[in-house]
Amino acid sequence: MLALRTVDLRNDFKRISALVSSGERVLIARPKNQNLVVLSERDYNELEKTKRNAEYIEKIDRSSRQLEEGRIVVKTMEELEGMAQ
Repeated sequence: MLALRTVDLRNDFKRISALVSSGERVLIARPKNQNLVVLSERDYNELEKTKRNAEYIEKIDRSSRQLEEGRIVVKTMEELEGMAQ
């Protein structure tokens, strides 16, 4: 990861954009430790996908624990069809 100051990003945006597009992540140091990270859209989408997958796995784990604890609801097909109306 490349670390820069805000002024460096402003002065050399085109070159830094090219680096980010090629997969480099850039840390922009800001006052009071309010830093930013610049990454490509591809990297961002991968991070979001990983986050969604982790959330989905947690839901599955929670459902599995509920099943093991006997906390389930059983419905007949007729009851389910009645709920859709």
